[in-house]
Amino acid sequence: MPLPRTRGTALRHRLAELRGPDVPAKALDARALAALAANPGCKRRALLDGAGVNKAALAGALGSPSAFGQSQFALTRGNAFEAKVKADGGAELLRLVREKLDRGAEPPAHARVPELTATGPEGRTARTALALREATEAPGEWTLLDHPMLALDVAGSPAFLEPDAVVVHPDGSWTVVEIKSFPMLDGSADPAKVGAAARQAAVYVLALEQVAARLESAPRVRDRVLLVCPKDFSNLPTASAVDVRKQRAVTARQLDRLTRIEDIADELPAGTCFSPELPAADLTAAVESVPATYAPECLSACELAFHCRARSLESGAVTSLGRSVRAELGGLTTVEDVLSAARGESGDPDDPAVAALRRAARLRAEALGQEAVAGCR
Repeated sequence: MPLPRTRGTALRHRLAELRGPDVPAKALDARALAALAANPGCKRRALLDGAGVNKAALAGALGSPSAFGQSQFALTRGNAFEAKVKADGGAELLRLVREKLDRGAEPPAHARVPELTATGPEGRTARTALALREATEAPGEWTLLDHPMLALDVAGSPAFLEPDAVVVHPDGSWTVVEIKSFPMLDGSADPAKVGAAARQAAVYVLALEQVAARLESAPRVRDRVLLVCPKDFSNLPTASAVDVRKQRAVTARQLDRLTRIEDIADELPAGTCFSPELPAADLTAAVESVPATYAPECLSACELAFHCRARSLESGAVTSLGRSVRAELGGLTTVEDVLSAARGESGDPDDPAVAALRRAARLRAEALGQEAVAGCR
């Protein structure tokens, strides 16, 4: 639900204060939202992303710089491939859409490519919504929207998203197009990379569904997206239809569970600021004032992962061992608690986790005892 105007204005002012004076907001993208949805219990990431804090700069100022991201070479190669795919008014791209998703439609001999330029993300979002409505009201035509702008409400704050392309079919339905520079070898690509692309595309599908719901006759947003990649080791485009229904459902459920950003901000001490220009001690105190939920998966998805991992290890939190281990240990939240329970020094013996730990400790002791005896012979 959109925030009332006065409340939304107050929240934006509050988030600007958290970023620091004259620090521009870093826009949320679909990649960040997919990662955020994968860890909805992390208030730290929810607040920092919602406030538009540059987490890479923040991590560097904390002394734990981020170690992931695309190289400049990869970005240049990806941009060149995308330009090739969209050349000639997107003729090749639309051919792939019809071939993989809509064989019954007329070939896209002439397609509309509306101009989506406008001032600011709000203006581009409105222009995109207008172009989608006009394309839907023109049945029988293909329409290609090149880098449209969509808005998705995330924990009470709008996130502006920019998919590679959205295609409106002659029947009025909409398809998300993801263009990636990793190759498809013999018709298939790296499953991990395809999965990441599917989660990202699912965010775009959710945003498109919100646009469609506001139209008088809501068009169908297709739950299969088109993934376009280089074919084998060439620069020729090929494509695959990817079903994102599962990823869409998971992402929607996780985003709904996110704590509202204003609730997190209200719990912070007065004057809290995350500007990288602050002294290291003040900045560390500000970051630590927001609870984090670290897991090893964060290392591949969050710029602050190394900082949070160090704090998690210092406190002995079992989450540093992984979510599955944490789930198995029940109320035992630290490594020291686990070791104490395994040694029989603490813990309820009727607790299944404690009983399992003590049995494992006995088996280990027996195994080590037998090895010691064998070594003395």
